[in-house]
Amino acid sequence: MTRALLALQFVLCAVLIARAGYLLSASADRIARATGLTGGWMGLALLATVTSLPELASGVSAVAWIDAPNLAVGNVLGACVFNLLFLAVIDLVQRRQPMYHHASTTHLLSAAFGVVMLGFVAMSLALGARAPAAFNVGLYSPLLLALYLLALKSAFAHERARATAQPAGEPAALRRDLLTFGATALVVLAAGTWLPSLADQLAAEMGWSRSFVGTLFMALVTTLPEMAVTLSALRLGALDMAIGNLLGSNLFNLVILAVDDVFYARGPLLADASAVHAGSTAAAVLMTGLVMIGLVMRPRGRVLRVLSWVSVGLVAAYALNAAFVFLHGA
Repeated sequence: MTRALLALQFVLCAVLIARAGYLLSASADRIARATGLTGGWMGLALLATVTSLPELASGVSAVAWIDAPNLAVGNVLGACVFNLLFLAVIDLVQRRQPMYHHASTTHLLSAAFGVVMLGFVAMSLALGARAPAAFNVGLYSPLLLALYLLALKSAFAHERARATAQPAGEPAALRRDLLTFGATALVVLAAGTWLPSLADQLAAEMGWSRSFVGTLFMALVTTLPEMAVTLSALRLGALDMAIGNLLGSNLFNLVILAVDDVFYARGPLLADASAVHAGSTAAAVLMTGLVMIGLVMRPRGRVLRVLSWVSVGLVAAYALNAAFVFLHGA
């Protein structure tokens, strides 16, 4: 298959995802209003799960069929880092409304759970083959799943405590929105699952390492659904839904590591992963920490009238991680 044909298919996937992302965000916003759920919760639990399905499909494919643990781990951790970088994009386009000043405090809870889950991943990567395991699955896998479920429960309880009463929506309208959400979610899943194979074929011709391809190139294309949904949510004025989608996607991405671990037949997944992924994990922890600082301090000023200093830190951390993986990837 020629590069031109691959590029054409890539553009087609991107267009489908962009259009479906807008419809997905719009229907999710209406569902939230009709059911009394907040936009932040919809982004964290519902949109984040749908937009992260391409990472799930590509990760399982990488470990079960290609036997490429570095591609799978790099894809997940790279997607986490890229999602955090995209928060700087939100900060950039929110010209009249400083992002951190108006964001819900629930995002602080989501980010904190993300740091804890990333900590378990970092320890497992550092231990390598010495990490505790049972039935060829690392101990970190059930812990990541348990922490994810606890994060959803805690965020839901926190949002419920803050929510105000909303008028009930029309049942017919709610059913229509649910059908729209389901149909567009299938489009995002289909196009997003198609993207990784195209990205892998394009990147293979460049002779890049699988760690680099997974962490940067493949992570970029599999996060296109998150980008499309996030930008669409911003167009609708749903800031919390946009932020919740990105932070929730990170939580779900770490659960994908546990799913990939189950499908990896040669033992615990992180035991066979390159040590370079510890750098991506550290970058994700650093960037999440910056986001938490921003949610507490809520900066109003902008560096050179463009980005808050928190977002400048996010961009710098991403650039350093990209250079590290490119130079030392396996």
